[in-house]
This record gives sequence, C-alpha cells and structure tokens, in this order.
Amino acid sequence: MKENAPERTLLCELADAWGVATEYWGFDGNKVMVSDLTLIRILASLGVDASNEPSARRALEEARMRPWRETLPACTVVRDDRESRVAVHLPHGAGVTVEVELENGGARALAQGEDFTPPREVSGVLTGQASFVVPARMPLGYHMLRARITLDDGSTEVHGAPFVVVPQRLASPAERGMTGWGMTAQLYSVRSRRSWGVGDTADLKEMCSLFGAMGADFILINPLHAAEPVGHITPSPYLPVTRRFFNPLYIRPEDVHEVAYMPAAQRALVTWAGEEIKETDVLNEVIDRDSSWEAKLQALEVIFAFGRSKARQRDFERFRATEGQGLEDFALWCALRERYGEDFPEELSSPATPHSALQRLELAERIDFFAWLQWIVDTQLEDAQREALDSGMALGIFHDLAVGVHSKGADVWSNPGIFASGVTVGAPPDVYNQHGQNWSQPPWSPVALRESAYAPLRNLVHTVLRHAGGLRVDHVMGLFRQWWIPAGNPPSEGAYVRFDHEAAVGILMLEAYRAGAVVVGEDLGNVEPWVRDYMRERGILGTSVLWFEAYDDGTFKQPWDLRRETLVTVDTHDLPPVAGYLAGEHVDLRDRLGVLAEPVEKVRADAELERQRMMSRLAEHGLIDENSSEREIIEAMHRYIARSPGELLAIALVDAVGERRAQNQPGTDEEYPNWRLPLADGSEQVVLVEDLKGNPRLRSLVTAFVSELHTARQ
Repeated sequence: MKENAPERTLLCELADAWGVATEYWGFDGNKVMVSDLTLIRILASLGVDASNEPSARRALEEARMRPWRETLPACTVVRDDRESRVAVHLPHGAGVTVEVELENGGARALAQGEDFTPPREVSGVLTGQASFVVPARMPLGYHMLRARITLDDGSTEVHGAPFVVVPQRLASPAERGMTGWGMTAQLYSVRSRRSWGVGDTADLKEMCSLFGAMGADFILINPLHAAEPVGHITPSPYLPVTRRFFNPLYIRPEDVHEVAYMPAAQRALVTWAGEEIKETDVLNEVIDRDSSWEAKLQALEVIFAFGRSKARQRDFERFRATEGQGLEDFALWCALRERYGEDFPEELSSPATPHSALQRLELAERIDFFAWLQWIVDTQLEDAQREALDSGMALGIFHDLAVGVHSKGADVWSNPGIFASGVTVGAPPDVYNQHGQNWSQPPWSPVALRESAYAPLRNLVHTVLRHAGGLRVDHVMGLFRQWWIPAGNPPSEGAYVRFDHEAAVGILMLEAYRAGAVVVGEDLGNVEPWVRDYMRERGILGTSVLWFEAYDDGTFKQPWDLRRETLVTVDTHDLPPVAGYLAGEHVDLRDRLGVLAEPVEKVRADAELERQRMMSRLAEHGLIDENSSEREIIEAMHRYIARSPGELLAIALVDAVGERRAQNQPGTDEEYPNWRLPLADGSEQVVLVEDLKGNPRLRSLVTAFVSELHTARQ
C-alpha cells in the first residue's frame, strides 16, 4: 500500500458508492473483511482511482454528482403494475416537458409531480431537479423518454434516453396448467448411431419426441453457446466465446435442407466426412470435440458451397437482418480467429478499428459462411422445438444461460467497453469448494451495462429464447451481485460487486414474457435470503437440489417443506449422479484430485452420515427398506421429490440410465475430463438415443416418478 493510501472509512464509503461490498459473510458463518488493496483494484476495474487519498476524495464527489450530470437517467426500467417517477436535471428555472415515445408508435405525456429537491451547482451551472410521474399500466416494451427543455433565452433542447417497461410478474407453471415435470441432459454426451461424435440437434429432436410422448413438459439441456470456431474447443459449455449465438458443433449436417438436392458426388463428400468420427459414438471414450468439429466443418463447407434456392437465400438474408450487427461482428470475429488464431494483431482489437473494416471486406465470404452456420443451427433448433411442442410438451426446450464468457472470446472483442478490466468472476469459498473458484471470465461492468441500456443482456436473452420455452440462469446471483477477483489474487481474495438487479431482472423478464417462456434461477450456494423472496415475487423459479435441502440439524427436509416456486431435482451436474454419490465417489474423486480443504477421513465420515440420513428419510416415508437395491433407492429419491410442492420437477437422464460418473468436478481443469464423458450406464456401456425408448431402467424410473407425482397432486 502507498503511504498516501486512503483511510479505510473513505475507501469503504467510495466502494459503497460504486456498489463494491467491503465485507461479506463466509460459508462458515463468519464475517470476512475485504482488504484495502482488493477494494482499490476492483474500483480501478470500474474506472475509479482510489490509489491515494486525494484521488479517492475526488472519485467520491464525482459519484455523488453522477445523477446531477445526467439530464435524464441513462436508462430507466420500471414495472408495469405501479406508478413510478423519473427525475430530470436541467438549468434551474428552465421549463421542461417529458413524454414517452412508445416503441410501436405514439407518445404519452407525463405529468410533472412535486419535487422540492434543492438545486445544486454542477460544473458552474445552478442545476435543478424536476420529477415526472409514470402511471401504472404503461405498455410493456422498449420505449424512449423525451425531455424538451425551454431555456431562459427561449431556446429549446431535446434530450432522449431509453425507457423500459417490464412485467411485474411472470405466470408460473401451475398458473399455465402444467404438470411441470421434465428431463435434464447434457446434450453433447447423448449420442445416436448417426451422431458425429457429439450429441446434436437431431438427437435433441428425438429426445423431445420421446420424452414428450412420456408426458414430460420440457427437456433442460446444457448451454449451447458458441465455442471456438477453429483450433481447440473449450470443453466447458459454461466458458463460451459468446452467450448470444449457438455452437455450430450441434448441427446435424445431413439435416441441412440443401443436402437432399445435392448431386450424388457432392452428397458423398458429406457422408465421407462423418464416417470415421461416427465410429466413436458407440465407444465409452472421452468425447473429442475437436475431431467432431473438424469432420463437420468439412461437410458444412461443401453444403455451403452448393448454394441455396432463392427462397432459402431470402430466408437467410432475413435472419441476418434480424440479428443485425451483432451477428455480423460475431461472424467477423470467427473469420479473424480462423486467420490469426487466439491473439489478434493490435490493429484488430475491436470491430471498430479501420483495419477491422478492411478485414470485413477481405473476409466477406468467410463471414457469410459463419453467419450461415448460425442460421442453420437456428433452423435446426426451431425444428427440435416444434417437435417438442407437437409431442405434447408444454415448454419444450429449456436452455441454460452461462454466467459469463471467455476472456478472449467474441463478446469481449465485439464490445470491449462493456466489460470490466483486470478482474475475473468466480465464487468465494463454500462447503464444496473450500478454496473458492475462479471461472476466468471477465464481468460486465454495471456502469457500462446501464449506459448501454442493457442491450447485451437484452440481445442474448432474445436470441436464446427464440426457439425455447424456458431458460435456466446459471448462478442467478450474477444479476444481483458477482464475486470479482483481481488478476493475480487467489479466488478467496475478492469482493462482491452489486448490479442493478431491478433493471437486469426486468429486462430478462420482458424477453421471457414475449417468448412465453419460464425462467429458473440457479440460486444454490451463498445466496442472500431476500433474493429468493424477490424472485418469488417476480415469478422466477428458484432451484432445489435434494442433496442440498437440509434442516439446521443436518437431516433432510420433508418433501412438503421444499419450496413451491422452484425447479426440484435430486442432484446437479456438479455432483456425481445418484448411483455414484451414494457410493461416496464424490469424496474419492475430490481426494484423488487434491481439492479437499479438510482431512479426507472427516469428509468421508460426513458423506456417510449424509447417506444414512437420506436412507432414514426415505425409509420413514415407506419408499425403501433394508433390502432395497441401488436402482430402487434412486427411484425412491425421485418419488420423494415428486411429493414436494415444487412447480417444476426434473429427472436427470444420467440417473435414469444408471450412470455413475460426474460430468464436472468444480475446481479442476485438465485433472478430470470435465464435460467430455459420453452417456453410459452403471456398467460403463454407452447408452445411445435409439436405446432410450427401450431402456428398462429409464422407463421404470419415469413410470414410478410420474405415478407418484399424479398421486401427490390429486
């Protein structure tokens, strides 16, 4: 620390003004104070200089003056069910009128309300504040505020700013008349004999048809966000290069419309490209995304070069026009990544540089190709969603929204100003990850997000929900606060940074409302209790995982004490499936990988106690006895959650087929094959999509679960 560093009191006041928490409660119940150096570095990532006393005082004064320097707020988000107010700042004594220009045309004048706020001097100008009343029941949508100011000399100024009206609440699954159960699956791991080494949109379509026929309302899948277009593909679906666009790895090449019209010789090129990689579908080996994409890329380039009918070309062009500049910049990034690799030359640091404009011209054909890939995956997802709804699902595809993106990905390159620099997002220590986690993802800056009128959030949610009935938001606390870790710090030495959750959640809800979608927030771990109350008020479901639902004495909650407004599951992708968890494999794995912070003997004893408590609770309900098999215990746990009031309930496909291995072990990278294991049963035999319909274990579990659910809800 420098000798002239700000005092703690001043630093804390400045941090609070910028939404940076100076302390937090740890998972062990103790209050943790954030160090001065961590606060200074996080404030610097927000563009705030707190390195010394004078700078910190200037920054604090600027924070206090920020609202007064804005004629209109940079972005106003209001709920549709209540009256609200908008403050306008203008030269003291000037006249002003305000109206709302509606996105679909027309305007509504706002009435001025009383406001006795004293004027303040701002940059040498005495500035007053006027307040205008926004009535309840304004139309939902993205509108504009217009303030017309009449100055003393008779001249006028017109100022505009985004104004968003969002729904107070989303309708719940129960209010929509749903039974509310579904399946969860890691799509890349669920392959068929026609897959190209990874599960794809055709496999998704088949599962939608099968599970819809079984009575399911949805299938929740892993994030399908785009990964690297060339080179090594990051296995984690939670570390994408963009969250707005989809991974073309999930395309089924043979299902592209043009393939049916190709001459035999060209169609053979498509077939040959996939022959070798398809042989891996029946093998229980680590999934090789790189080889799968290499094969698909060959086939897709042949299909693209074949061309399209005029009608199909017009459809493609309409898609590009709808997705706009965001798609064009993403396609340019893909083409540049293909040409230059991960590290672009400095003159290509963003799409706005002159050199990037030249590259846009030079790489026009490759940009067309990468935009075309997005159109193809979009049409195939549309087809899968149509099949889901036709098969009887009320919601169909339920997408998963990752919490962030890769630091060298398309989102950061396309819009660098929206991200905070010098920090990454993660999580503080908790009971399962006692060293904390660093997800290596740059966070959105809450300041820049507001100034952009939340356009990045709006655009990505709109795109993801275009052909879906639901959205799970991973680590939903990220819309409220995020754990920021300065570069070079361990995950435990970070701080929480607050976001304007009212605005962010409102934008999310507006897009979900327009898509007719249900929203689930993953609210596990260190979540403030008021957040769950807030989500319930807004019609956003939380998450209940049976293994984590316990009373203060450690015993598992009775099913009727699980929260109603949740998606209830037995386990999660960050744990082994039930078969593995019951055997204590989560302890053995973490011990082998060296990610335990407590002695393995204690952790193993705690796990055995946890298992005994689960068995006791199931026996108490008459669901098992001392002779029950592993399969019967798994069915009992699902029958147990079927007795809960949860509005959505889900069976994990891994549990349904007897898989034992975890898809992900938090806190590891190359030490464990995270996100690369194909679906297999308890004997480690690969389970293919074609085999699901006749899988006796799956059918037995679904039958038991659905029967229990119907009985419980009669």
